[in-house]
Amino acid sequence: MEKKTGIFTDLRSAILFITILPGGKNVAYSPMGMIRFFPVVGLIIGALLVLTDLAVSRLWAPPVAALLDLLFLVAVTGAFHLDGLGDTADGIFSHRSRERALEIMKDSRTGMMGLVAVVCGLAVKLAGIWSVKTTGTPVQILILLFIVPAYSRASMIFGIKFLNYGRKGGGTGKEHFGRPICLNDFSYCLIPLFLSLFLGYKGLVLNLVFFMGVALILVFYKKKMNCITGDMLGAMNEVLEALLFLAAGALIL
Repeated sequence: MEKKTGIFTDLRSAILFITILPGGKNVAYSPMGMIRFFPVVGLIIGALLVLTDLAVSRLWAPPVAALLDLLFLVAVTGAFHLDGLGDTADGIFSHRSRERALEIMKDSRTGMMGLVAVVCGLAVKLAGIWSVKTTGTPVQILILLFIVPAYSRASMIFGIKFLNYGRKGGGTGKEHFGRPICLNDFSYCLIPLFLSLFLGYKGLVLNLVFFMGVALILVFYKKKMNCITGDMLGAMNEVLEALLFLAAGALIL
């Protein structure tokens, strides 16, 4: 039976789990309680990204500022999700059985497919941020930098909801599957959804891209693996973040 924890404990647990940001000392680990706060942590990252962008944009041209924004996103998570993207690509694109693919994902060494996935993911994200910065209005830029990290981290809740955990022996993400996901776990997803409305119809299109992206990734995971793991959740975050920044850059042209 899940042990109930407080709101602030759950939030701090989420911060410590998916970022390198300080969350305080002696914080109780709350694997199920933290799930609903993934979008909130995304908003915290987004707020810091906005501050980073405002600072670096005063010193450098948009291409350099976009690169520094990207490096901030990598650093603030300790490359946690990027590691998941690399491991997932190595396993899924190994053309092996599901069991063997899961073993490959657990290998700490990065293979060629993982390296290609990480490089391509970062390149797409950089292109998206650069496009947002060079074509958007100041308000559009601030809103998009703020909400996209929240959307990408919200996507992991859908992964936990709709797919079963794949590792029998346990793993990084197993404790997030201790109970069925309910509507309350999606409650904070409404914050970036509401903020996207300030973008007008472009915000609606961005939401459509998000839901289509989540659905396509889940269908792909279902077909290839019929399950999900912590690495695959991290990969989901990275792919959605890159996709949304790229889509946002196109929307505000």
